[in-house]
Amino acid sequence: MNEFVQGLRLWFAPQRIREEGDTPDYRFSLANERTFLAWIRTALALIGGGFAVDQFLPELAWAVRAGLALALLAAGVLCALRAVNHWVRCERAMRRGEDLPVSRFPTLLALAVGVVAVTMVVVVLFGWEGR
Repeated sequence: MNEFVQGLRLWFAPQRIREEGDTPDYRFSLANERTFLAWIRTALALIGGGFAVDQFLPELAWAVRAGLALALLAAGVLCALRAVNHWVRCERAMRRGEDLPVSRFPTLLALAVGVVAVTMVVVVLFGWEGR
């Protein structure tokens, strides 16, 4: 079975991870779970920020407000999906005795949040009122 499809199936049936390799020290599994929860908190914050931009900045031009809100909402969705994917990949790697997977996602997320933040600084400093 394709590795991607197998990994995706584990999202919905995580008990099947036990079929692979050996059980790691429970402290590592719990640390992996805490990392997952941190990613979920980040996703929730990004989604909340997207709604806040849309609801509390009505003076912004619609396109600017919608663009910023959608960027934050999309980052939140991607972050939540990446959280579960990363949890499964790390759990499988630990059970198999492999190196933990690396990802460019944290860098991409940081860049996206940075672009939105700089845009918000420009909006706050110079205004961007809709007409």
